[in-house]
Amino acid sequence: MVNIAVLVSGRGSNLQSIIDNIEKGYLKARIAVVISDVGNAYALERARKRGIEAVFVDPKKFPSKESYEEEVIKILKYHDAQFVLLAGYMRIIGKTLLLEYENRILNIHPALLPAFPGLHAQKQAFDHGVKVAGCTVHFVDDKLDGGPIILQRCVEVKKNDTAESLANRILEQEHKIYPEAVKLVIENRLRIEGRKVKIVN
Repeated sequence: MVNIAVLVSGRGSNLQSIIDNIEKGYLKARIAVVISDVGNAYALERARKRGIEAVFVDPKKFPSKESYEEEVIKILKYHDAQFVLLAGYMRIIGKTLLLEYENRILNIHPALLPAFPGLHAQKQAFDHGVKVAGCTVHFVDDKLDGGPIILQRCVEVKKNDTAESLANRILEQEHKIYPEAVKLVIENRLRIEGRKVKIVN
């Protein structure tokens, strides 16, 4: 059984999707721990309801990003986490954590990268007038939303869409594509070759 950890900052709907896919047997994995940098994040409650260890690590108690990430790594190692999933985690991952979990940290982003990185990606896409939006699962590296792409899913922009309705439809696809990418990772079916991620049988 593969142990995964999930880092969160908010309500945790993508966390819930991973939990649900583990419970129905689609993912042969165990969420060993959920870590949040926000004390009242609803994602922590989601984890506790399922009997999953949920930990708040307060960034304000640490003098630097490095010392904060060292504490996170201690928790990850204690729980024997083999992979780390970012699910609405709003902190940029630093060198300390990247080096410890190189090519083992995944993120989901609500846009078709490399377009519209950063915050409010759905609104960026909507305001730009794109005809197709979507979401991306990628490995995390030292560039903001810039790591090698694992999977993407397109979402058509409808003529009566608002930024909010588009974001909601993108989120529905996030809940499908993230478990698919996690399955590939835990089954050791991905090979990173430069910028490209190859899926092997």
